[in-house]
Amino acid sequence: MKAALVTVALLVLALGWTSEAVQVQENGLSFSLEAVKRLQELTLSRASAGPQNPRLRTSTVSLCADPMLPQEFLPICKQRGASASLSRLAMVPLDVCEICAFAACTGC
Repeated sequence: MKAALVTVALLVLALGWTSEAVQVQENGLSFSLEAVKRLQELTLSRASAGPQNPRLRTSTVSLCADPMLPQEFLPICKQRGASASLSRLAMVPLDVCEICAFAACTGC
């Protein structure tokens, strides 16, 4: 009985670890699926904030300076082409990524 309980507990822990292990790769860097979700939420909240100057809307500097941006994205903010990379990450289909059917997602 104890062996079955321990086995079930280990399976639940393993499932928890693997669900957080999904990584999204962009430009040679890997980001957690949770960080990409937060980036998408941040991008959506900025888009719904109202009309903005088009130059500011696509500005990586303003997005990278946002304190709500997950710290995982700071290395990408320092790279050339950060705006394009962040835009691609913001468009990753998370429902497909969670089942690991998207090429940029690994770790399932």
